[in-house]
This record gives sequence, C-alpha cells and structure tokens, in this order.
Amino acid sequence: MTTRQNSGRRTADWLDGRLGIYTLARTNLRKVFPDHWSFMLGEICLYSFVVIVLTGVYLTMFFKPSMAEVVYHGPYLPLNGIPMSEAYASTLQISFEVRGGLLIRQIHHWAALVFVAAMFVHMMRVFFTGAFRKPREVNWLFGFLLLFLGLLDGLFGYSLPDDLLSGTGIRFVEGSLLALPLIGTYAQMFLFGGEFPGTDIVPRFFTLHVLLIPGVIVGLLVAHLILVFHHKHTQWAGPGRTEQNVVGMPLMPVYMAKAGGFFFLVFGIIAVISAIATINPIWAYGPYRPDQVSTDAQPDWYLGFAEGLIRIMPGWEVGLWGHTLNLGILIPFLAFPLVLGAIAVHPFVESWITQDKREHHLLDRPRNAPVRTAFGAAWISVYLVLLAAGGNDLFATHLHLSLDGITRAVRVGVFVVPVAVFLITKRWCLGLQRRDRDKVLHGRETGIIKRMPHGEFVELHEPLPQAELHRLTAHEQYSPAELPPRAGLLTKVRVRASRAYFGPGGQISRPTAEQRREISHTDQH
Repeated sequence: MTTRQNSGRRTADWLDGRLGIYTLARTNLRKVFPDHWSFMLGEICLYSFVVIVLTGVYLTMFFKPSMAEVVYHGPYLPLNGIPMSEAYASTLQISFEVRGGLLIRQIHHWAALVFVAAMFVHMMRVFFTGAFRKPREVNWLFGFLLLFLGLLDGLFGYSLPDDLLSGTGIRFVEGSLLALPLIGTYAQMFLFGGEFPGTDIVPRFFTLHVLLIPGVIVGLLVAHLILVFHHKHTQWAGPGRTEQNVVGMPLMPVYMAKAGGFFFLVFGIIAVISAIATINPIWAYGPYRPDQVSTDAQPDWYLGFAEGLIRIMPGWEVGLWGHTLNLGILIPFLAFPLVLGAIAVHPFVESWITQDKREHHLLDRPRNAPVRTAFGAAWISVYLVLLAAGGNDLFATHLHLSLDGITRAVRVGVFVVPVAVFLITKRWCLGLQRRDRDKVLHGRETGIIKRMPHGEFVELHEPLPQAELHRLTAHEQYSPAELPPRAGLLTKVRVRASRAYFGPGGQISRPTAEQRREISHTDQH
C-alpha cells in the first residue's frame, strides 16, 4: 500500500472517529426505496426548489430592492424617460442588459410555478393513497406548511419588480388586511411599514422572499427528508410486500443515479419552457402607479382561488358602534385558511374516526377508500370553481358572457359542485370496487363464447394470476363502529361518521377466500 493510500486511510479514520461519516454512510446509503412513477412527484418539488435557489442567487446580484425613484434611460425605448422605482429599473436591466438575465428570470418564475404545482400534486398523491397515516402525520403537516409557505413566497417574489400588475396585487393584499377588525390597520402598518404604497414595501418583501421564508422552507425540507429516511418508505401492495419490509432498489448507486438524471431532466424541461414561453413581461405593464390599474389583472394560478373568494362575495357591510365591518372582504379573508385547512386536518379526522393506532406502510388504492377519495375530489372542485371565479372578467370578455351571470353561477357552484363531485366520485369508487370484486370471484373476461349442452351461451372467464389476486384483495377494510351505551356527543358523532365511511354505503366488502372457492366450485359444475 502506497504512502498516499495510508495517508488517505488515516484521514478517513480520523474523520469517522469524530464525525461518524463512514458509519452513517454504511447505514443509509444502502437504504431501499420502492420504484413507482408517483414517487417522483416529491423529487420534482425538491429539484424545482434547487433551481429556484440557484437562479435566485444569480438574480440577487443584480436586483436592487429599493423604491427610490429614478428616471429610466435604457435600451427599452417605450419606457425611456419614465420615472420608476429602482426595483423596477433593475428588473428591466436584468431583462435587457444582463447577459442571460431574461432567461434566468423566466427560469426562476417558471420553476416557482412548477414547485407549487408539484407540491400540490404530491400532497394529493399522499392524500388519496393514505400515505399520511401513522407514523407520517407530522410529515404530512410539514408538507402542508411547505405548500402554504410556497404560496406566500410566490406572492412576495411576484411583487418585487414593482410593476403595475404586481402593484395591483399588493393593493389587493392591503385591502384584505384592512378589513380585519381591531388589528387590520396595525397588521397593514407592520407589513408595509406605513401608508400604502410607501417606500418600504419592496425592501420588506425582499427580506421575506429571499431570507426568511426560504430559510424556513429549507429547514422544513431537511426535516421532511429526515423523516422520510427515518420511516420506511410507503409502497404499493404486491407479492412479497408487507408492512414490515420495503421492496425496491438501494439508494446507492441505483437510486442516486436515477435521481441525478431526473434532476437534469426537470431542470432541462423548465429551461426549455422558459426559453419558448414568455411569463410576467413587466415591460408591457409599466411601473406601478397608485392611480392606475392594469387590465386583465390576474394573480398566478396558485392564488387565483383567493381572488375568486373576494370576487364572488357580495359587498356586505355592517355598522357596529360607529365602525364599518366590511364582510365582503373579511369573510373571504377568513375563508382562505379554511379552504386550505380542510385538507390539512382530514387525516387527523380520519384517524379519530377509525381509532386505528397501527403503523401503515402499504398504500391504499383510491377506489378502496371511497369517502376519502370523494372528499379530496370535492376539495379540488372547490379550488377549481374559485379559480374560475378569480378570472370571471376574462371569461366574460373572451366568451362574450355576462359578468354578473358568471358571478351568480359561481356563487351557486361553490355550494353545488363539491356536493355533486363528492357523490359522483364516491359512486365511481364503489363501482370500481364492484368490478374488482367480480374479477376476483369470476376471473377476467376472455371474449370466448361457449355453447352449453342444454343450449345456453356463456362467456368463458380466465382466472386471475396470483399477483393480480393479491393486488385486488390486499387492502384492509374497517368495520363501522358500534354505539356504546351512554355514549357522549363526540362518540355519537364518531360512530355516525364511521358508519358513513365504512358502512354498506361507504364500501363494497372484498371477496373472501371461501367465496372464491365456492364460486370456483360452482363454475366447474
């Protein structure tokens, strides 16, 4: 062994004795991860956030978070000689004068949209498959907080250029804060540093967007990944897969190689989109002026439902003790966290209903949890209806419809559409359960027609493979709770909810081995 190799080993031993690097790597680098396309959704969140950080660092070198007024004299002639803030002028400089600046700006913005979208879809995958159950409840809350912080950080970053479109959005936020009784003016002064628009909005939003919220997001991401490593990764039911094992590939070298390639694939797709699709062309809007409002003012898609809440709410006002309470803004402002929180607390409501304290590492097929799937679909429908409400002016102008008619339709739709979606989705899941039950009991249809000796025509069925039988029957089914004597109000509510979830109208009983043998014996005769 050479002197260099001896030196390298001594250095490695020294580091391992003090940091435990070798022991830690030996324990975790062979950790097994299951292989399924839906697990990549979480990776898209991580990779798009890395892209956001990389491009954000580059943009920070040129952006000036100041609202000091300057007169623009740059290459974009339509704005030449126009007074504007330094924030807006520096954004124009990044777009037209910094080498690659416009592309980096667009990559940053598109990556932010992908980040929020990926978190949303990833959370829905976790929700519909029941991956939030014990021991992952804390990780579910971390994911929800990451989604909420992503929404806030997107709002603050969207507002930094100080253009007319983002200024209109900030005015929207200010009006919502002022509608809060008692604390509204204090909250507005705390966030904006004075009367709107003031001179502190951009510097304060810059600190929130670049330092505070990303720091919290990084901390939550690290905690999220630590818990993913600590708990066994969830997996789909299948042959050889149980609650006690994980079937898949090791982290090193297989999974890391695939993850590295997937990172560059995500980065490349975002870069291609950014190169061919313009987003947020601030030069077309002009600098922000309080006496102007940009036409077709729309927020990014992930906050469209918040604006939809405001647009469909009647302009109700109530006078109390000489003060005006603006219910037309206050109620939507309070409904905003309720819409988001409804999906966040559902896993804990379900755990309370089932009273299940066991650990779960196998995923549910959405059809096997009809009420949960129907609730998730109804929640998404609420979001989509409110998103349409946030763009009611565009629907009216582009489709030549009445703005008032669209608003009234959306007001009704907010209450009717979720109920309809819930019922349809639940019936759909029950129908799929019946189809699975028939396949398990009678086999797969072959399309071959046979004439029996007595003249009857029947279709031959082919028995399912054992792996398919296991996949269709591996899910657990809860029995509805029984009402104990002298039950309290909460117990009665839980029992009623349990019957709605797991009673005859909430699930189709899966076939047992005895039923399969009986059907098979009958078919043979």
